[in-house]
Amino acid sequence: MAGPTTAERGERQQELSGPPPVRRSKRPRLRRIVILAVATVLLGGGSVWLLYGSPWLRVERVSVSGTRVLTPAQVRSVAAVPVGAPLVSVDTDAIEARLRRKLPRIDTVDVVRSWPHGIGLKLTERTPVLVMEKGKDFIEVDDEGVRFATVPQAPKGVPVLELTVSRPGSAAASLRRFGVDGLVREAVQVAADIPAAVAHTTRTLKVRSYDDISLELSDGRTVAWGSADNGAAKARTLTALMKAAPDARHFDVTVPTAPASAGS
Repeated sequence: MAGPTTAERGERQQELSGPPPVRRSKRPRLRRIVILAVATVLLGGGSVWLLYGSPWLRVERVSVSGTRVLTPAQVRSVAAVPVGAPLVSVDTDAIEARLRRKLPRIDTVDVVRSWPHGIGLKLTERTPVLVMEKGKDFIEVDDEGVRFATVPQAPKGVPVLELTVSRPGSAAASLRRFGVDGLVREAVQVAADIPAAVAHTTRTLKVRSYDDISLELSDGRTVAWGSADNGAAKARTLTALMKAAPDARHFDVTVPTAPASAGS
């Protein structure tokens, strides 16, 4: 019996291996890529136009919050926010730097975009804890020792800082070692540690040297404080000493463990 012919063997092999693969056209895939690319370009261009070229996302108002001594009008004038410009193009860092440079009364400032039409200027002002006399005016000093503003009248309840360090000896040595700024910071630290009941009546804070700081109260009583070290202990001691000797005119807490009072 004769075997299968060559043609029959080919047909048999095709039946076993299945139909030949169908080649898919690359054109539909290429068309989708082109459509996606065009859509991306159009979307990107539209976004750029919306942010920079459209009339809808532009600066129309500038709000100011946190002012106490400064006025919103002063802050807006210095900030110089470009009203009418695209909101996205406003340089908030430059505005913050300009406000800090031209208005040293500002302690912190945050410039924020308020979509779709606003810029917000959120700030806090420095608070004076001491003032220094300068002719007929007063220089305000904050709790970091920063001299930030000159005013014609001392704020109510803020002690006057007197630096009398021109004498020879330890005073001059303190001035050379710490400088005026360093001594002012020492005075600021003392002002922060004075008991609240005493702080309300403190009229003058005198600095003769680093370790010779004293207080003069509005009723004429005086307190020898010494250096700014151990401020919390000195505050507790002074409070107890004033209760124990209410008629005394002079209190010494330079060494808080060995306080003294005198006068009546």
